[in-house]
Amino acid sequence: MTQEAHHWISILFFAVYTSVILGNGTLLFLIRDDHSLHEPMYYFLAMLVATDLGVTMTTMPTVLGILWLDHREIGYGVCFSQAYFIHSLAIVESGVLLAMAYDRFIAIRNLLRYSSILTNAKVVKIGVGSLLRGCVFIAPPIVPLHWFPYCHFHVLSHAFCLHQDVIKLACADITFNRIYPVVLVSFTVFLDSLIILFSYILILKTVMSIASGEERTKALNTCVSHIYCVLVFYVTVIGLSLIHRFGKHVPRVVHIAMSYVHFLFPPLMNPLIYSIKTNQIQHGILHMFSPCKSKI
Repeated sequence: MTQEAHHWISILFFAVYTSVILGNGTLLFLIRDDHSLHEPMYYFLAMLVATDLGVTMTTMPTVLGILWLDHREIGYGVCFSQAYFIHSLAIVESGVLLAMAYDRFIAIRNLLRYSSILTNAKVVKIGVGSLLRGCVFIAPPIVPLHWFPYCHFHVLSHAFCLHQDVIKLACADITFNRIYPVVLVSFTVFLDSLIILFSYILILKTVMSIASGEERTKALNTCVSHIYCVLVFYVTVIGLSLIHRFGKHVPRVVHIAMSYVHFLFPPLMNPLIYSIKTNQIQHGILHMFSPCKSKI
């Protein structure tokens, strides 16, 4: 690919990168500052936004380094650290989406007990649990990368380090590193998606039992943003997993494009989804950027 092509592609990636930082940063600032958003639903949203920022800031610097500076080398330690954060944050994001589904489940099926069930202390525990799950569970396949001998051609297929890319370069027994990620994804991301699906079946059952059509619509509208975010995340995860597992004969550009879609599309779309679909966030953003704020 020519340097001129790199120049134009870098403009697109930088625009997306800037949009992700501004969009997610604005949501974080708004949730922190607006006391009307100090509720479990928005605390979980803040966790989602922070995770998306982490994913983008972990992957994009090396991408822009290649496009802007043609900097194609990365140290082993930096590479393995990047792989650790990329994969652990994916598990964290799946856990946060599950927590958000739990929030909507309680809000619709146990509305009168919502405040007593989802206390601030419980929200913190769920958030810490999601973070620890991602950080601890991803360590077993990443830590051995530091001691593997590498004797194959040292060229990664992406502009950032992914575990499945790195182990292809190792000339050691990588059986554990092939099996463990499959088991881990099955018991985290795949299981999370099934629980989310089951929770929405129960939510839908509850909503359909509401006599008033207006109340049914109102209840469902509180779930729309989360459903969109779930679809954006899990569709890209499934697509990327299928490409890596069964796409040996698929052109390399498809692998690369699918990775970029997975790592950039959810962080770009999630703030837009919540800004468009959630009235409280809309009002908060309009107030934040209004030139005529009321003075207290």
